[in-house]
Amino acid sequence: MKHTKISDIKMIDIPLIRDVRGNLGVLEGDTVPFDFKRVYYLFDVPTSVYRGAHSHKLQQEFLIALSGSFDVVLDDGRDKKKYLLNSPKQGLYIPPGIWRELENFSSGSVCLVLSSDKFEEDDYIRDYNDFKNNKKQV
Repeated sequence: MKHTKISDIKMIDIPLIRDVRGNLGVLEGDTVPFDFKRVYYLFDVPTSVYRGAHSHKLQQEFLIALSGSFDVVLDDGRDKKKYLLNSPKQGLYIPPGIWRELENFSSGSVCLVLSSDKFEEDDYIRDYNDFKNNKKQV
């Protein structure tokens, strides 16, 4: 697992094509700091539920609130930071080695996730104590 820190996380503005008929967000070129191989989305998440609660060993992710809002709580094993995602104009880049929890989903929220690789269970760390122990070894 890479030795990443909270300071490696970035909020990135998504290029927009503005038009009176509606705006168009574009994800191409180097907007997303990695080539993505998987796209998925979360929706109909009850307000009282949280998602995530894991870290990736190698995989990178880019999260966008397409609709509504939610909080992303990130932890590098030493420091924590909370980000509010509430606009499709920005995305949150999460490098590998960061514990994440998504919470406080508003009604009708949709979270789009672009991942650097296909699903691979071995890339996940799903126990927080294992995550902390792995961070100490790096």
